Amino acid sequence: MSCIQHEIKEFEEHFQKYDEDFEYASQMPECFLRNWSKSKKWLLKLFEKVVLDAERTNPSETTLLQHLLDNLQGKHLAPNYGLLMLWAAQANAVPVAFWTLAFILSNPAIYKKVMEDLASVFGKAGKAKLEVSEEDLKKIPFIKWCTLEAIRLRSPGAITKKVINPIRIKNFTIPAGDMLMLSPYWLHRNPKYFPDPEMFKPDRWKEANLEKNAFLDSFVAFGGGKHQCPGRWFAVMEIQLLVVLFLYKYEFVLLDAVPKESPLHLVGTQQPMAPLQVRYKCRE
Repeated sequence: MSCIQHEIKEFEEHFQKYDEDFEYASQMPECFLRNWSKSKKWLLKLFEKVVLDAERTNPSETTLLQHLLDNLQGKHLAPNYGLLMLWAAQANAVPVAFWTLAFILSNPAIYKKVMEDLASVFGKAGKAKLEVSEEDLKKIPFIKWCTLEAIRLRSPGAITKKVINPIRIKNFTIPAGDMLMLSPYWLHRNPKYFPDPEMFKPDRWKEANLEKNAFLDSFVAFGGGKHQCPGRWFAVMEIQLLVVLFLYKYEFVLLDAVPKESPLHLVGTQQPMAPLQVRYKCRE
């Protein structure tokens, strides 16, 4: 194993450990999670070097990291914010990509529709090199619908807001200063807004005005109002791109049933309870 491969492997192990126990570490002292704490310190040390290199060699680059460094008041916290950006970008995107692919592959009619859409834009066989533009993605909205439907079903989370002014909800008055929590899990399973809520039905997203960046009513996986996740459309786009590349290049056959979602991960996107084995080959 080369030095680079060893570093990548080490990074992968520490990031996986950091991600696996992040939910517990957000509520418990680090002394009870020694392995998590060890991985966190390893990652922060790595980001100290990344930040230092960015300050030394790329002072004029318009990268997201450079923008963060230029606008951060507490410079000593730069490695922490760098790690937070990495975690926020990967911790939910990876499991959403898994669920999107799993739901597509386990529904023959949906899988067929996706492949027909891909063939209409890129041709039938898997090319050795495929370039996918934003315009290409606009021609295959069904894959975006699949992604958003997977998010609806597998991103329970919780949205917390502080009450600024007293608010009346039915027979209750919530005083200013109290905290309110909204449950996306139950809202996304309300048949009033999502008929057959437990079913993976991408076509329901046909009613959303996605061209104007508007979700379906009562879809709150990214928050609501002016405080929605600022990276929501980038996240959806990168998952679309991954799904396109995977399904266009490879032919998949599921060897297992799609696993249940883990009840132990309720922050962000749920992870699967078990692996999902597939058989695959390059498309010809």
